[in-house]
Amino acid sequence: MTAALPLLRDDVCQNERAASAPAIAALAVDALIAEARLTPKPALVDERGSGAHRDLDLDTMLRSASALQPTFLAIARAASGVAPSQALRERLARIGREGEAAMLRATGGSNAHRGAIWIVGLLVAGASIVSNTAPELHSQAQSDVARVCKLAAQIACFPDRFAAPADSHGERVRQRFNVGGARQEAQDGFPHVIGVGLPALHAARAKGIGENAARVDTLLAIMASLDDTCLLHRAGLDGLRAGQRGARAVLAAGGMSTAAGRVAFDALESALLTLNASPGGAADLLAATLFIDKLAHHAASGS
Repeated sequence: MTAALPLLRDDVCQNERAASAPAIAALAVDALIAEARLTPKPALVDERGSGAHRDLDLDTMLRSASALQPTFLAIARAASGVAPSQALRERLARIGREGEAAMLRATGGSNAHRGAIWIVGLLVAGASIVSNTAPELHSQAQSDVARVCKLAAQIACFPDRFAAPADSHGERVRQRFNVGGARQEAQDGFPHVIGVGLPALHAARAKGIGENAARVDTLLAIMASLDDTCLLHRAGLDGLRAGQRGARAVLAAGGMSTAAGRVAFDALESALLTLNASPGGAADLLAATLFIDKLAHHAASGS
């Protein structure tokens, strides 16, 4: 999408310090694609089919992810060399709204990645700030992972004075069930990325679990504790409880790399499909976890 690019200052676009912006944007898109392709996921779009969704399929998800590359690039460039501020928050919000419009055009009106634009977009901004203030990033990848999330949270805490009054499914769910949702997750510093997703992914790899099963187990670990507004919107507390209990059961059975875990996974998916519910919030946070993981590996490689 080219509409967002005029928001960028020419001096930032041409500054050699912003050269990492294309790489950061590419990692964000890669993370969305990796999440979409991950199979199997409970009642979510994957390579088997559309799960509980009627207006989404894998091809639509992939088109959406690719359409967001200019948005993430614009976000990375806008955050390059600046500190969190209300001005930056509002600038990123404008870019995000333009990105959402591009997503809707690419998908024919399907809301494939609205939550990811917020969650991953903020982390892209945090990564851009870190990459331009810590050239030694490759030698301290773990500490800078925390810095990325902290900076993204600081941005999220500033108000957007130009936002339209919120009337989304997520906002109505937050008010009805008194849960924080994606906004609170970001403002709290992405606890389900830093404190749940990344530790689960690293622990699974340390056990020698294959990457695909490790990523599914990471999704399940996020589901097990997240008050997922997508589950609440589609099936209320019954949907949330089914998702959380079912995810815990899969992990307790040994995870997706075991026969017992796969049986428990099938039971979880059956329960969610019966309720016509899918854990879209957890999927967005898995994408965010994969982005941070890819960013750390990219930095550690000195790329």
